[in-house]
Parts: sequence; structure tokens; C-alpha cells
Amino acid sequence: MKLTEARIDHALNQLNAQVPSTQALPENHPITDQLSDVFGDHTFFFDAGGLTIIEPAKPDDESAGLGQVIKLASWIDDARTKLAPHPPEYTAVVVELDRAA
Repeated sequence: MKLTEARIDHALNQLNAQVPSTQALPENHPITDQLSDVFGDHTFFFDAGGLTIIEPAKPDDESAGLGQVIKLASWIDDARTKLAPHPPEYTAVVVELDRAA
């Protein structure tokens, strides 16, 4: 799910309270196209654990008020320069999205 700038900012404020150092990957970053080819069209986030996305907490409802963080890849080196993709891991982290629409 692609998030608007307002939703990205709103999500980051909440994510950094739960998962410090989370950053959104800018849409114009060179690796965004590669990630989209592998994982689909999403707003991508990086944190200390790896690569994540936010999907609606209620399936098939992108306008839903809540989004669940899903981990798609984990860092495989201490320098955090290489990611290993894995099956999606649904985390317990949920963010409110509807106030930022």
C-alpha cells in the first residue's frame, strides 16, 4: 500500500515511539523500483530489524484507519547493508492512519 506524505509522517511519528530509528524510503530513491519489483507497490520503511511495509489492518480496505507493520526482509550483516527477503512476518505493531488521510 502506498501512503500519502501525510500518512507517512503520521506513521513515522508512531513508529519511532514503538520501533526507534524507523525511516521511510523516499519514492525517488534508486532502489525503490527494485523493491517494488520484488515486493509490489508499497511505501517502504527501514528500521534496525530490516525492511517493512504497512498494510491495512483490515484486508481489502486501504482506507482503513489502522495499518499493520509487516516485515519483508531482515538485515544479514552488522553494517546493515544487505537484506535477506523472507515470507511476510506480521508484527504486533499497528499504526493509526485515518487522521492523516
